[in-house]
Amino acid sequence: MLPGPPWGGSTAGRLFAVTSPFLIAGLGNPGAEYARTRHNAGFQLVDEMARVSGAVWETGSRFQAAVARGRSAGRVVWLVKPLTYMNASGEAVGALVRYYRVPITQVLVVVDDADLPLGSVRMRPDGSSGGHHGLESIESQLGTRSYARLRLGIGRVDGASREIVGHVLGRFGPAEAEVFGRVLLHAMGQTTCWMEEGIEKAMNRYNGVAK
Repeated sequence: MLPGPPWGGSTAGRLFAVTSPFLIAGLGNPGAEYARTRHNAGFQLVDEMARVSGAVWETGSRFQAAVARGRSAGRVVWLVKPLTYMNASGEAVGALVRYYRVPITQVLVVVDDADLPLGSVRMRPDGSSGGHHGLESIESQLGTRSYARLRLGIGRVDGASREIVGHVLGRFGPAEAEVFGRVLLHAMGQTTCWMEEGIEKAMNRYNGVAK
């Protein structure tokens, strides 16, 4: 059973004007050929968050991104899918963070991670890109590594070298897709916890294998 939306309810709209927003950016590549590939794990999470909450995606050339607005704990939540392709994700994320005046502490970037086993998630408050080009681009545009990131494990082929482009750009098989579906539910719970109770509790409760 899907959880309830991480925003909604009866919170007065006037709170939006006096509280700073959250921004959750799921990274991926636009286009049908990349849809639901492992590398688009970030897209899949924010897509699911928008679907469950009823948030509507809008696109505009101004930000080179698809954007949907929701709310959590009385604050606006911007869901973002950069349409710049993965390696230039920071161009869209940086522009939106500046335009909506989102505090760095309220930015979360969601990416795939081949070094985490499929079925695992790991949230951190900061850190290096770990070679992920999307994170490198965001770090360059924001001028800091001190933004939260949520890594969704996609695993790797046994014995594969560091060059795993075919695996990353491939789609989940049926059994893998079932596991990843549980990951999305788990990660939605973690992002909600992050917004409502802070990153320490979100990490302590949810990091590890999706239940």
